[in-house]
Amino acid sequence: MSKDFFAYGTLMFADIMATVCGGSYQSQPALLRDYRRLVIRNEVYPGIRPQKGDIVRGTVYFKLKSDAWKRLDLFEGEMYRRDTIDIEYADGRTAKAQTYVVRPEFASRLGRNEWSAGEFLRLGKSRFQAQYKGFEMLKAKKGDG
Repeated sequence: MSKDFFAYGTLMFADIMATVCGGSYQSQPALLRDYRRLVIRNEVYPGIRPQKGDIVRGTVYFKLKSDAWKRLDLFEGEMYRRDTIDIEYADGRTAKAQTYVVRPEFASRLGRNEWSAGEFLRLGKSRFQAQYKGFEMLKAKKGDG
């Protein structure tokens, strides 16, 4: 069964998403209400947690295949859990999607600062692509086949 995916951080960038999922998907901007996006301490990527009144802007990728979900789960790792959430499009329509939320036991890793896509693009994208452990997990999985 294919499901839609709400990306709010590094996976909003189509090239990173394609690398992680092994292919490209159609997408559209959307927002997630009552969550807050924060930088993970000492990292260049974010996490989200519930926060009444806050809004997270992101990208919805449509109809991901099961293999893409397996790759995303591996990439995101133990710090995140996949949850079904309600998203909203610019025209006011709402829909269900899945996203990755920081597990409560890892909440202390969330910093105080909001994560910025522009700042990530300017200062952290190349470092993230070179150093994030999730990419190593995908390479290891490829070798298992």
